[in-house]
Amino acid sequence: MMKIGVVGLGLIGGSMAKAIKMHTEHTVLGMDIIESVVCKARLLEAIDEELTVDTLKDCDIVFLAMYPGDTIAFARKNAAYFKRDGIVLDLCGVKEAVCPILLKIAQENHFIYIGAHPMAGREFSGFSHSMGSLFENASMILVPFHGTRIETVQSVKELCRQIGFGYIQISTPEEHDRMIAFTSQLAHVVSSSYIKSPTALEHIGFSAGSFRDMTRVAKLNETMWTELFLDNPKHLCNEIELLIQHLEEYAEAIRTGNHEKLFQLLKEGRERKAVVDGETAEEK
Repeated sequence: MMKIGVVGLGLIGGSMAKAIKMHTEHTVLGMDIIESVVCKARLLEAIDEELTVDTLKDCDIVFLAMYPGDTIAFARKNAAYFKRDGIVLDLCGVKEAVCPILLKIAQENHFIYIGAHPMAGREFSGFSHSMGSLFENASMILVPFHGTRIETVQSVKELCRQIGFGYIQISTPEEHDRMIAFTSQLAHVVSSSYIKSPTALEHIGFSAGSFRDMTRVAKLNETMWTELFLDNPKHLCNEIELLIQHLEEYAEAIRTGNHEKLFQLLKEGRERKAVVDGETAEEK
């Protein structure tokens, strides 16, 4: 039995608290800047009690579920209160802008820091939309650092599996941000750009699954995603610029009526999707 703290009870933090309560016997303490959220979390039994600065020292594991800047600020302000040799994990969507700073704070204050990013979410935000089932069969990316004991990483992996994660990926801050720029951030940029076509206002009766899939994540939290994008400019801009190049190839083939070129571009896209999905040559 452990005491686990969750700082920030929004979609991800609230879901983390609910998942731990749903799947384990651990005690969960929760903290949020909005007092009514803490009250609601207690009433719904998503947490056992409120987490305070004084009770941080009692927590064996603390999840920091806030925006990157707020996560760093909280860790700096409360570094001395974390349990000595306790484990602190951030749940931020970027790592190069966060991990080096939190690692230094951890080393100076004798707690263990591991970066973490649950690959799960919804197009909604806030505790009201959090779900104990949000992480079921999802991937959890862990970013441990040199000197972290294998047993410590294993204990975190075991907790992740207990609360529903189906896959644990070990990464570095650079690899994480490079991959996330493509798998997550670019998709939000594309969706947000796509929905701005004037034609979108006339779509009723002319749209189906493709439209819904393309526009779902345009309903994003612009405060959070602005911070995440600006914390990962190199990798994200590389992906955006590459996408623009590919779109220009399609546009040129269509504009000039180049049937052979367009056919080849579409064929290449289909084949790449098959490779990504792990299909065999026969399945393609």
